[in-house]
Amino acid sequence: MNMYNIVDYGAIKDSEVPATSAIRNAIEAASAAGGGTVHVPAGTYLTGAIFLNSNIELNLSPGAILSFSTNPEDYPVVESRWEGVKREVHASCVYGRDLVNISITGSGTLEGNGQPWWDKHRHTPDDLHYPRPKLISFDSCERVTIKDVTVINSPSWTVNPIGCSNVTIDNISILNPADSPNTDGINPESCTNVRISNCNIDVGDDCIAIKAGTEDTKERVACENITITNCTMIHGHGGVVLGSEMSGDIRNVTISNCIFKQTDRGIRLKSRRGRGGIIEDIRISNIVMEDVICPFILNLYYFCGPRGKEKYVWDKNPYPVTIETPYFRRIHFANITARNVHAAAGFLYGLAEQYVSEISFTNIDISIAKNAIAGRPAMMSGIEDMKGRGFYLGNVRDILFEHVTIENHEGPAFYVENGESVEVIRCQSKNTRKPEKLLEQVIVSPKNDDHAELGGE
Repeated sequence: MNMYNIVDYGAIKDSEVPATSAIRNAIEAASAAGGGTVHVPAGTYLTGAIFLNSNIELNLSPGAILSFSTNPEDYPVVESRWEGVKREVHASCVYGRDLVNISITGSGTLEGNGQPWWDKHRHTPDDLHYPRPKLISFDSCERVTIKDVTVINSPSWTVNPIGCSNVTIDNISILNPADSPNTDGINPESCTNVRISNCNIDVGDDCIAIKAGTEDTKERVACENITITNCTMIHGHGGVVLGSEMSGDIRNVTISNCIFKQTDRGIRLKSRRGRGGIIEDIRISNIVMEDVICPFILNLYYFCGPRGKEKYVWDKNPYPVTIETPYFRRIHFANITARNVHAAAGFLYGLAEQYVSEISFTNIDISIAKNAIAGRPAMMSGIEDMKGRGFYLGNVRDILFEHVTIENHEGPAFYVENGESVEVIRCQSKNTRKPEKLLEQVIVSPKNDDHAELGGE
């Protein structure tokens, strides 16, 4: 094995002297030999942005810390995506473009030193001439591996492969403060064949978010063939989130054997008119959630982001179906337990012109918290805070609930507004606070908001 120790190229541990040049020289030496391992021994090394080359493994020994500079000048400006749109941004702490066979491995730590970046974002955003660095991001790379490392205090998104293929992210730990802004954990974006496993993620935004660009991205590239398994998600705005940047489509995703704790929302799909794109063929199973606002969200009236407050986004009247109309379909949940739920057991709301369709919930056990705190299950205009509700569905078609138990809820276990073919089979309502029918269905006219009873059981 060709091993290139950064100390041999001038890096000084536990020093204020930056090791950026030493790391660059080690990478170049390895590349000149056709590839190899750039080794970071135990100790703390201050560095600016690191640009990898093809066939390079960046390996961190136990006790090794790459501590990234807080000086914007140490992060050259590159063209990449920021929140789904191609633009000029600061290079990520570890970055690469158009590379093949690259790895970040070892039991060491990547320290992003995000606090100054977060403070600028909160208090003096005009001082940020370009978007904050991500901690690890690769553009258009093939065969990417990130394994065993600990990643902390990212300036913004933590791990963000963009347009990459054959990506493996295994056994990494991500820790960003719960109040740190936009510090998502792992965000594969317009990628193909991604495997995320055995990770512990505790962050200030979404733990894992699957994305495919916005309507302002010229190239519509799908994010597909994604597996997520054996992960623990803590805090954050969502456990696993699909969207809202999904204009290139998201498909063929499995999520299994995970634990979500205090993640605000559990599984969350979100988009809005104008984005376009389809989310389809998603399977979620064997999940345990605890202390979440709402375990299941499919929301096509999501209003955050550019142009999100326009009437076109929030209007509940039907619009013509065009390429700008997003669509959620063929999404299946099974063998899931959610305890101490606060706002609602689930929230599914399709567009008036494009219903959410072909959704199933099988073997689901949900218990509302005894001291539930009112909250908004989804970011959507016209929806008030809820507390202890069951499933709330609007504009849905071909929905199946089978062996679903909801405990300690208020009102009907299943409230359906503008629904077609909603089946409730062998479901149970336990300890209902205000006993009502299990299923209530209504038609809502978007023009006058009148309710007409369809029936219930």
